[in-house]
Amino acid sequence: MQNQVVSREEWNKARRSLLLKEKEATHLRDKLNAERMALPWVKVDKDYAFDTPQGRKSLADLFDGRSQLMIYHFMLGPDWEAGCPGCSFLSDHVDGALPHLNNHDVTWVAVSRAPMEKIEAYKKRMGWKFPWVSSSGSDFNFDYHVSFTPDDLKQDMVVYNFTAIPPAEAHDELPGLSAFYKNDRGEIFHTYSSYARGPEELIGTLMILDRAPKGRNEDSTMNFVKRHDEYETAPKAQSCCH
Repeated sequence: MQNQVVSREEWNKARRSLLLKEKEATHLRDKLNAERMALPWVKVDKDYAFDTPQGRKSLADLFDGRSQLMIYHFMLGPDWEAGCPGCSFLSDHVDGALPHLNNHDVTWVAVSRAPMEKIEAYKKRMGWKFPWVSSSGSDFNFDYHVSFTPDDLKQDMVVYNFTAIPPAEAHDELPGLSAFYKNDRGEIFHTYSSYARGPEELIGTLMILDRAPKGRNEDSTMNFVKRHDEYETAPKAQSCCH
């Protein structure tokens, strides 16, 4: 169904009206960002260890010499054959941001419960460069409520996105984003976490689609998304000289 077609003058009037709402949303986002930065912190007293291509590392090691650490909880379980398509979609947008994040004292690391060999194989398939480590054998994913045991999923409720939800709405692995800060004394603090659609603004493709004529053109949240090597290749246009 095509939208109403109007004169340029009518379009400008409608666009200016929408612009006022867009500015309100921008100002609200600025306010939310300020409140996010003002959140209290929780000291991380538990020792977490991760498998990495360079060997076993602590949470402190993952900061890689910087004071801020962003961890993306990537859905790739120990027995999964491939990473979550939605997590893969978000991760397609990370490599280009890495130089800017690193220069701004921020380290980005993806964490999954899958073993390193499975992570490395999938990372190679996708062509990614960002750091990705395994929390296998650690409580990390469970403590940050992105992984659930079979026993967890037999309970009446599980906690995800700071809310008790029925296990039927959960999974053994779920996505999220967590932020940590390390001070000069080496103390680590958990400063922020976001789950479900919370990290959606990191996905630049969605932000572009939101401004395209058909928007996201989806039947349910991101139901159009595939791993980037699974889309059908569009046929090439024939040359006029063919």
